[in-house]
Amino acid sequence: MKFSNGYWLVKDGYDILRPRDIDDVAATGDTLCVYAPTARITKRGDTLNCPLITTTFTAPRPNIIGVRIEHHQGVRPREPHFELNRGDVDVVVEVPERGSGAPATFTSGGLTARIATDGAWNVEFLGDGEHLTSSMERSVGVALGPEGSRYVYEQLTMGPAENIFGLGERFGTFVKNGQVVDIWNEDGGTQSEQAYKNVPFYISDAGYGVFVDHPDKVSFEVGSEVVSRTQMSVAGNHLQYYVIYGKDPKEILAHYTALTGRPARLPAWSYGTWLSTSFTTEYDEQTVTHFIDGMFERDLPLSVFHFDCFWMRGFHWSDFVWHPQTFPDPQGMIDRIKAKGLKICVWINPYIAQRSHLFAEGMEHGYLVTDPRGDVWQWDLWQAGMALVDFTNPDATAWYLSKLQALLDMGVDSFKTDFGERIPTEVVWHDGSDPQRMHNYYTHLFNGAVFELLERARGKGEAVLFARSATAGGQQYPVHWGGDCESTFVAMAESLRGGLSLALSGYGFWSHDIGGFEGTPDPAVFKRWTAFGFLSSHSRFHGSDSYRVPWVFDDEAVEVTRKFANLKMTLMPYLGRLAEEAATHGTPVMRPMLLEFPEDRSARSIGTQYLLGDSLLVAPVFDPKVAEFYVPEGTWTSILNGRTYEGPRWYREDFGFDELPLLARPGTIIPFGAQTGYPDYDWDEDVTLRAYELADGAEVTVTIPCHDDTEQIAARYVITRQGDTVTATRTQGSRPFALAVGGLTVAATGESVSLTLS
Repeated sequence: MKFSNGYWLVKDGYDILRPRDIDDVAATGDTLCVYAPTARITKRGDTLNCPLITTTFTAPRPNIIGVRIEHHQGVRPREPHFELNRGDVDVVVEVPERGSGAPATFTSGGLTARIATDGAWNVEFLGDGEHLTSSMERSVGVALGPEGSRYVYEQLTMGPAENIFGLGERFGTFVKNGQVVDIWNEDGGTQSEQAYKNVPFYISDAGYGVFVDHPDKVSFEVGSEVVSRTQMSVAGNHLQYYVIYGKDPKEILAHYTALTGRPARLPAWSYGTWLSTSFTTEYDEQTVTHFIDGMFERDLPLSVFHFDCFWMRGFHWSDFVWHPQTFPDPQGMIDRIKAKGLKICVWINPYIAQRSHLFAEGMEHGYLVTDPRGDVWQWDLWQAGMALVDFTNPDATAWYLSKLQALLDMGVDSFKTDFGERIPTEVVWHDGSDPQRMHNYYTHLFNGAVFELLERARGKGEAVLFARSATAGGQQYPVHWGGDCESTFVAMAESLRGGLSLALSGYGFWSHDIGGFEGTPDPAVFKRWTAFGFLSSHSRFHGSDSYRVPWVFDDEAVEVTRKFANLKMTLMPYLGRLAEEAATHGTPVMRPMLLEFPEDRSARSIGTQYLLGDSLLVAPVFDPKVAEFYVPEGTWTSILNGRTYEGPRWYREDFGFDELPLLARPGTIIPFGAQTGYPDYDWDEDVTLRAYELADGAEVTVTIPCHDDTEQIAARYVITRQGDTVTATRTQGSRPFALAVGGLTVAATGESVSLTLS
């Protein structure tokens, strides 16, 4: 929140305490403490009636420095807290002789905090000796407000051309400069400044990231309180944040996800087509069978069928009981769907309606969240008399998961974990957690519990969710989708901006409702969104009150679906490697331009296109006809028609519904699999290695993971170019492969194959 009234004045009702002097700087082991009074100290008497601000520097991991700013330290710790992965780090602390005027330094890896030991408050953060950002004389403050409220804030400087990104899945402008962002989960759709997935982490194109370690509300004023600074503030007596340094944005994300958790590995089948009943549409087993058979009859790939809310009876959500009139034989139906080779996902949420038979059971055993009087907390939004499962109670969690286990025993494979945002703050939690801190954190407990159940039941690497809400660390429980959007081109762009912001917040996998959720899309919107959807990490058709099977739009929609769904299946040898990079390094599958082109000032702020991995530029078309897209330096090649584009420059041109800008990066090798229709095949079988603008003297290594164990390498190839000859050599694996350059393709007859360019 804002505390100033312009540069000179303070907001009415507030007093600001700022560090005005440095009394002492003390090092203890791997910790450095700075004691700063809020007035100049010129004589002993000045120490009386003078508040002291204590700032402590620590290092949880290499290249990360923690800063804790405190007013009163007697406040007991509040739960919950983010679970951070602390590691071994060699910290170098240097404190000069008192009175020398030299700064103290605190170093973790390549990151150094240089701290003033005398005079005005000043902390400068340096990455490998180069300036990143600073906390200046007026940056730190304790704001004392009405009715005893207090806040602690920090303002880190921004350079003249610096841009800020991230802060969770935000649907507004991709660059966050000039915005006020409150980290507070809300069910607001994609049309507002609210967000389902709020993450108190931002990344700067100046070479650093900042993570605020508070699960409660964090307010960010990005160049909007002071236009040259990013301000972060929290209620209470302390503010804990971490500055994270990396040589490039990918490395910053790697350090951040090492601290907060990496995305889990996902099953190969999850990358296939997910088809939903949609939300409030009329459906029964006959409808479901018609949809599934309709996909197969039209040769449209399908891997997962999803049952949305009304697989249960209205007013009963959640009781986890199949609607007896709509689905009189749920086990038989599940068996029949599984016999077609499909996986099954069902919708759930963490709320228990009063009419659910689980309400009385949960109330009797104390499994539901209560108000301060000890009554079950209830309201009538979403479901009549609904209550919340208390996931801070281990017995309540086990009880809830036992209901899901019964569904897994029937053959359900995955859960769509919806909601988790509308969490009240006037309640009491079983473990005594602070209600303000639980508001954002609740979804983390919910998704974590369900994901871990799937891992226990199906094994690691086989668990997958479709989750809507999240906070810091939630990337460990993929997949997340973009939430409720309208069925328009504008909403399609909103969704993409949200996904790219989430990618820069540590999330490796992301999806969205193909065609949009609210309303019925125009066929043009549906077809454009379909191409975008199958060039995302995960692909699901889903709507609100209308179906999303392609043939209800037009015949061309069927053709577009077939083309791009099959294209995605052939890209699985490539996507499998990207998924492994997400799990091991925290690099997202869908990459904002900033991650691959941090030095290209024109590219890094673009929120209308992205890189699918490191080699494929994707520019979704937000118009029935015209696309505008930017091509970075070099000669880029369309993998759909072979046309080349020279960069760096912007293009504007027409595209049919069966095409879009999908360009291979110069100097890359993209492995294409031989299978269409489904994603969980042997990715290294009959693979074709397509080379794009390989420079003379280049050597590129391509690895293809095993489809059923992405930690293992199924095949490895080395591709070289010498003069006009391109050679591919298999160094691991035994399956046949081929090499392609331009319009030429040659199959290998042994371990190596060469192709001469004409």
